Amino acid sequence: MKIKIFKSTVVLVSIFLCFLFLISCESKNDGETYIVATDATLAPMSFMSVGNDIIGFEPDLIRAIAKKAGFNIQLVNVEWAGLFGGLITKKFDMVISSVTVMEERKQRMDFSIPYLKSGLALVVKRDQKNISSFEDAKNMNALIGAQIGTTSYFFLEKQASIRIKGYQMYGHAVSDLINGKVDAVLGESSGTLFFKNKPLFQEIKMIEEILSDEFYAVVLRKDENKLMAQVNSALKELIADGTVAQFHKKWDLGQAANVP
Repeated sequence: MKIKIFKSTVVLVSIFLCFLFLISCESKNDGETYIVATDATLAPMSFMSVGNDIIGFEPDLIRAIAKKAGFNIQLVNVEWAGLFGGLITKKFDMVISSVTVMEERKQRMDFSIPYLKSGLALVVKRDQKNISSFEDAKNMNALIGAQIGTTSYFFLEKQASIRIKGYQMYGHAVSDLINGKVDAVLGESSGTLFFKNKPLFQEIKMIEEILSDEFYAVVLRKDENKLMAQVNSALKELIADGTVAQFHKKWDLGQAANVP
């Protein structure tokens, strides 16, 4: 009798554990799973932690969007140069990486509503006396560094009296600035935040006003209407309830970028 009771108990426990397992799997896979790419090289927007996790303002935001919208995400670190091509060829489903909304980009991709407003800012060495504005840089035919493929680089290409040096990473351009290899660096104002708590920040300064209005948005492939509606709906709620502002404060973005 005891053996029968024992066997019955084992069977019941096994069924119960299987039931819990199924519930767990169902909960974990509730909704679609989307791969989201980010260039995790620009703290505090998106960067790698000591433990090799992707953290920052934008990872926090896209996780909150996914939770609010009811889908799952997998964040992957992709170099800037591969973000848009990978999206279009379906290597991943979304991009969140301080991507500025531009008419040229709209021809190939779709953008969510903006989640931050930033702009282009010129950075020079702190002891630089000859450049106090972008016009000064133009007048002296300065050599200005910028990250290739960004709005900063496109902006400089349209200027007649500017020499450009292209970089794969904004930080490399600033390092060359410190070492006297370029006269200035143009980048989105949020880029300077990378150096805010570093010794290098004492050697550079942002000059003049922010040169343009830049709006960051989540990027999707063309005609992903259902997913876009989910992202926009979640993002509107997160802006309205103050969640995006909380992330802004958490990552100390200051005046470099504002919630629209």
